[in-house]
Amino acid sequence: MSPPIYLDYNASTPVAPEVLDVMVRVFRDVHGNALSGHAFGRAAREVVEGARAEVAALIGASPDEIVFTSGGTESNNAAILGVAEAAAARGRHVVISAIEHASIDLPCVALSARGWGVARVPVDGSGVVDPRSVEAAIRPDTVLVSVMHANNETGAIQPVAAIARSAKAKGALVHTDAAQSLGKVPVSVDELGIDLLSIAGHKLYAPQGVGALYIRRGTPFVPSQLGAGHQGNRRSGTETVALDAALGAACALAAKELTSRRAHLQAMRDRLEEKLRAGVRGLVVHAGDAKRLPNTLYAAFPGVDAIDLLARVDGVATGSGAACHSGVTTPSKVLTAMGVAPELARATLRLTTGRSTTPEEIDRAAQLLLAALR
Repeated sequence: MSPPIYLDYNASTPVAPEVLDVMVRVFRDVHGNALSGHAFGRAAREVVEGARAEVAALIGASPDEIVFTSGGTESNNAAILGVAEAAAARGRHVVISAIEHASIDLPCVALSARGWGVARVPVDGSGVVDPRSVEAAIRPDTVLVSVMHANNETGAIQPVAAIARSAKAKGALVHTDAAQSLGKVPVSVDELGIDLLSIAGHKLYAPQGVGALYIRRGTPFVPSQLGAGHQGNRRSGTETVALDAALGAACALAAKELTSRRAHLQAMRDRLEEKLRAGVRGLVVHAGDAKRLPNTLYAAFPGVDAIDLLARVDGVATGSGAACHSGVTTPSKVLTAMGVAPELARATLRLTTGRSTTPEEIDRAAQLLLAALR
C-alpha cells in the first residue's frame, strides 16, 4: 500500500535531512550550557551564535536582533504583549487584520480585557488588507500595527511594506508574522520596514518547538519570560542548543535553495490546480487573483462538504476550510472575513506543496480527489 501523499505543508513541514544531521550532531556532541564560561559552555555558545547569524542572514538582520523562542506562537505573543507593556505609557491601542493567526488575535483579546483598544482591519474578497484601511485605523495612541506577511490559508501575501510606511509615519511600531512566507518567498526586514518579525521553525523544515523573534535594535520591548537574563535579557531560559542549530541550518538551507524551491513549489501547485480545474466544474480558487505563496492552493469544490470529501479520500493528507466541533461545521474565519458564503467555505480544501513534492504525487493526489468527488 502506498504511503499517504502529504499536501499539508502550511500546517507543518518534515525536518529536512540536512537539518536533522546538524541537530543530531549537536545533540550528540554539544551538551554544555551556553552561559557557562568553560570550554563546554563556549562550544555551546558558538553553536547558538552561529545559528543566530544564519537566521539573521535569511531576513537581512543583525544577529543580535534575533531572539530564539519555542515557536511561532511564542514569538507572536511576545511581540504583541512585549511592545504593549513597553509602550503603554505612550498609548494603549493596537491595529491588526481580521485574518491574523490566533496567536496574534488572542493576545489582543487579552489586551482588550485590560482596557486597550484593538482595531481589526478587514480584507477584500481576495483576502488582502488595504493599506489605506490600516492607515485610517491608526490613532494618535496607536503603539503597534501587526499584519501577517502571508496568510496561512489562502497564501495571499499582504502589502506589509506599504502598511509599515503609513504606520511609521504616524509613530506606530510594526510587527509581521512571517511564519508562512519565510523560505518560500524573499523576506527582508529592511525592505518591509518592520520592527518585529516572527518565525516558526516547523514551517521551514526545522523541528517543531523552535522559532525566533526579530526585534529591531531600539524597539521598546518587555520580556514575558524572566530568569537569568539570557539572549540580552529578552527571553530568559537556557538555550536549546540543538534546536537553535536546527533552525539556523533550516534558514541557511532556505537561503541556498530559495530560487529553485520557489519555482518547484509553484510548478507543483500549478500542476495540481490545472488537473483539478480540468476535472471539477466551477472550481473556485480563493485568492487566485492575488499575489500568493507559490505553494498554496485554497480551492472550493461547489456542492461538496470538504470534511466529508477528506473522509472519503484514502491517501491524501490535507486540511479543509472549515472545522467540525460537536457535529457543527464552522467556516474558516479567513473565508468569512473575505465574504465567502458558508456553503462555499465548507466546500474548501487547502492543498499545499513542499520541497519534496513530486509530479507523480501531484498526479496521484488529483486522481484520488477526483475519484472521491465522483
